[in-house]
Amino acid sequence: MPLRPESASDLLIDGKLTPGGGGVFDVVNPATEEVIGQAAEATSDDMDAAIAAARTAFDTTDWSRDHAFRARCLRQLRDALLAHADEFRELTIAEVGCPSFLTHGPQFEGPVTDLGYFADLAESYEWTRDLGEAEPMGIKNHRELRSEAVGVVGAITPWNFPHQINFAKIGPALAAGCTVVLKPAPDTPWCAALVGKVVAEETDFPPGVLNIVTSTDHRLGEQLSTDPRVDLVSFTGSTATGKKVMAAASESLKKVFLELGGKSAFIVLDDADLGSACAMAAFNVVTHAGQGCAITTRLVVPRTELDEAITATRDALAGLPAGDPTSSGTICGPLISERQRQRVLSYIEIAEQEGGTIEIGGVRPADKPRGFFVEPTLISGLDNSARVAQEEIFGPVLVIIAHDGDDDAIRIANDSPYGLSGMVYGTDEDRINKVVNGVRTGTMGVNGGIWYSADVPFGGYKQSGIGREMGVAGFEEYLETKAVARPA
Repeated sequence: MPLRPESASDLLIDGKLTPGGGGVFDVVNPATEEVIGQAAEATSDDMDAAIAAARTAFDTTDWSRDHAFRARCLRQLRDALLAHADEFRELTIAEVGCPSFLTHGPQFEGPVTDLGYFADLAESYEWTRDLGEAEPMGIKNHRELRSEAVGVVGAITPWNFPHQINFAKIGPALAAGCTVVLKPAPDTPWCAALVGKVVAEETDFPPGVLNIVTSTDHRLGEQLSTDPRVDLVSFTGSTATGKKVMAAASESLKKVFLELGGKSAFIVLDDADLGSACAMAAFNVVTHAGQGCAITTRLVVPRTELDEAITATRDALAGLPAGDPTSSGTICGPLISERQRQRVLSYIEIAEQEGGTIEIGGVRPADKPRGFFVEPTLISGLDNSARVAQEEIFGPVLVIIAHDGDDDAIRIANDSPYGLSGMVYGTDEDRINKVVNGVRTGTMGVNGGIWYSADVPFGGYKQSGIGREMGVAGFEEYLETKAVARPA
């Protein structure tokens, strides 16, 4: 089955590929600004049908109880998607604007391969746990705990790493025995719609177990959040929108998982290799044009080495220009849209108004008259109270901030409404561990260490979210616990 742009213009509802009731909307290539195809424009009625299908599939089939069958379906989906890897790679680069090298990792192959991890969990998880005997109120009882699927999951996903985030929700939810309605971002509908085509035509997933609804109407996400037939909403996106999702879900007291914003700090201690640290910080912030919630966007360096760090980071960024995402050498591609490009440029203007210095970048590349590009940017001369140090920009913009010792570096890192990720560079293990223990974030890297993996839970403290995605902890977000007792 070939996967082409024209095959990405249907919804997956109740096991069938169907056009959206609202017609179609355009899909734009971020690197060229050209319309490259269409996706199905779903309506409220389409979303209602998808929710009804998911509810029926959960309530009337053995999907939630047949662990082996779920595992087989997930492995079947993994294998079918990997068989189409070249087609998915080409379409993903065109739709997302991501550099091609990332499709061999988190932009496609990584999360698809990780479906096998969740299939294994479905088979190996301890679904029933024996608690032994006790005598509450003098009566001997035998107790056990049973883990059961939470029910219907509404998954709402963003555009920056669509495959990664779609499968980080679909994989554990389906493995846990839930049924799913996926509402992907309107900027990247194909990455989801094409999965729907594969599910419908190349797997044995029962009708209604997975439904995929593409639309530019953000009210459909609110519909998922408020509909009482949906038991859990799993949302990844901005903190502002996450608060709205949580408020809407509160009407029916449904469970929520929220993976939200970040403003992560890259801390360099005074015993670190400054050049290596600054090079890594530069690489991190330009990867996929800085469009990642866990990317370290504050570089916190010793005050005594500030000038040297500015020079090293500026030189590193100069060697990582914004480029064509189809080129194998590109690290920094375009932003997703003109709206996002203007947002990033507006933050750079704010930094200048607050007294910051643009050390490099800050403008559209002179050789890129088309495409939503911004040059990799380094901002100096500001402290941690500046808006560009406090607010998530979601672009290739790095703010360098001076610290006055390890305790001050920890203070700066924690002086943020967010707590998603971070990095520390140093050589003294005791000092490194003090930073790791002191920074209030869900993930931390040490000297370039990479925590990203299917078995590692990902999520944040504070306004970076609620709950964890990936790993056993992420799998258990989609479970309820039932205690059962009988006379012994």
